[in-house]
Amino acid sequence: MIPSRLLRTVQLALKSLLLHKLRSGLTMLGIVFGVFSVIAMLAIGEGASVQAQKQVLELGATNVICVSKKPPQEAATGTSSASILRYGLLRSDFKLLANSIPTITKAIPIREIPQEVRYLHRTLNARLVGCTADYLDVNHLKMAQGRFITDRDMDNLQNVCVLAMETAQTLFPYEDPVGRAVQVGGQYYSVVGVTQDRTASAAIGGSMSGQDYNKDVYIPIKTFQVRIGDQIINRSSGGFSAENVELNQITLRISDRESVIPTSQVVKESLERTHEQRDYDVVVPLELLKQADQLRQIFNVVLGSIAAISLIVGGIGIMNIMLATVTERTREIGIRRALGARQRDITVQFLTETMVLAGSGGIIGVVMGLMTPWAFKIIRWFIDKFVLEGTPTEGQSDLTKMFQDMEPQIAFWSLPVAFGISVGIGILFGIYPARSAARLDPIEALRHE
Repeated sequence: MIPSRLLRTVQLALKSLLLHKLRSGLTMLGIVFGVFSVIAMLAIGEGASVQAQKQVLELGATNVICVSKKPPQEAATGTSSASILRYGLLRSDFKLLANSIPTITKAIPIREIPQEVRYLHRTLNARLVGCTADYLDVNHLKMAQGRFITDRDMDNLQNVCVLAMETAQTLFPYEDPVGRAVQVGGQYYSVVGVTQDRTASAAIGGSMSGQDYNKDVYIPIKTFQVRIGDQIINRSSGGFSAENVELNQITLRISDRESVIPTSQVVKESLERTHEQRDYDVVVPLELLKQADQLRQIFNVVLGSIAAISLIVGGIGIMNIMLATVTERTREIGIRRALGARQRDITVQFLTETMVLAGSGGIIGVVMGLMTPWAFKIIRWFIDKFVLEGTPTEGQSDLTKMFQDMEPQIAFWSLPVAFGISVGIGILFGIYPARSAARLDPIEALRHE
């Protein structure tokens, strides 16, 4: 039950503010946009963080990923010909890591090259991936139809393949691809399955490039080694160059999160002993996840601090308008004092007015902040419709792509915090005008014109 005295004070404050609706509304805008900007900025920061963490988690929080990296030309070791570049992870590295480190529960060797895939007159430039049966689970792929590569396919060197969704739709727009044969290079492979559509993974620093899983063709890695081999020749008008790579990637799944970092150190030390040059990288998604969380905290502090400045500006606006109000209402203050009002009563009256201003602005700002995700969707629709329409994906900037993919996430803890700060700022910046009004001499106030 609200005390009648307090209720009358609030009613009087509202009446005084409504006498100057435009002025009160403009003063309130500073708090409204301050609260809105705090909530919106934190929502955008949280959305960016969630997106970054999602991309890292797609690599697997309990995985350690070893990737072949092309060394500088002058540092590379050659074979019999100076134009053949030999680098990267070896099958002996895979056997060493898989057999000597007890915390590794799965080890997946991967070999991949760009390759043209053909069915009748339809062609597609796809990524040919030699892998094992565990590739499906480790990369969070799901089957749309048929099956994935099996250990039996590996052991029997079967000419079978699994198509990614976009590859299948391009080569077989009207037919069921399972059971058909596609031409990859000079070999024919029988299609045994099709994977579901999967979001492309983002590039991770300079260690791992982004991967589009929807344009893949998967074959058993042993079939890859026998049919295609390790050496890839690139012909051009001026001659040819060749690369000899045994494995592009080795993905290691670790038994538990606590063992990931120690195991990654053992992996790095093992590869350092077997490689004379730094022709590989070791990517630890768990480390990247921790870094993404730290960046999120820094991002929130920076964005929140920038947005809080507008709240302070709004508080200064409240102080300014309340000082002007004290001057305008000097005679009223004198009359109230003459009728028995104490200094405390005057102070409470003016503080209540500032709290009503700040509180009302805070509530409106919170409501606007909650609408940030919908506002983001409208802005994205406008950009897609009127700015990027007809622009190919390759022609879009990384910032534009990030903006299109990001979804703001409301940090619900920011709602009471932003509202509380707005009311606190109202009280802080309202104390001085309220004390100034209370300290006016009643006799001098009654004489004021």
